[in-house]
Amino acid sequence: MKYFVCSDIHGSASRCEKVLELFQSTGGDMLVLLGDILYHGPRNDLPEQYAPKTVIKLLNPFAGRIIACRGNCDSEVDQMVLDFPMMSDYSLIVDTGVKIFCTHGHIYAPIRADTSPAVSGSRKIPLAAGSCCVEFYGHTHVQVLEKNPDGVLVCNPGSVSIPKAASAAGFALYENRTVTLYDLNADRIMTMAV
Repeated sequence: MKYFVCSDIHGSASRCEKVLELFQSTGGDMLVLLGDILYHGPRNDLPEQYAPKTVIKLLNPFAGRIIACRGNCDSEVDQMVLDFPMMSDYSLIVDTGVKIFCTHGHIYAPIRADTSPAVSGSRKIPLAAGSCCVEFYGHTHVQVLEKNPDGVLVCNPGSVSIPKAASAAGFALYENRTVTLYDLNADRIMTMAV
């Protein structure tokens, strides 16, 4: 299976269209959304072409191919208009024996290479040591791809709509025990194997 992983659409119709175009052109089997799908949040400026109702119409036809988790800007009202579940704080995927933990990052966040939590104030991912091979998170809007001290591959695909800290707007692909980080021009930034 090929998993197309992205985060933080924040209601941007143009960036959602780009995500779906890339999802299809890369041959993605499943679209993994790491939260903050419809609302921009009070700390962010309005993203380009802010149109949450359009994002709903774009995503719902793909409902059977979406795995999603809740971000800090997502609410029960959002779930009422989306045809796929997105209220869980995390999703766990098992692909050919590899456990893939997906979360937004505001509640649970991976330990980074410098041994600090990826997001201040978040809790450690709730899995036994050595039981997870890949951890995807969003929330910070900054791309990351590295192995932590436990050998776990940690990836933040960044925000597709509101990148921060000079990070590219981008996404990640997971396939065959490998994660590749891209920008929204589909230019490869980095690849790491589990």
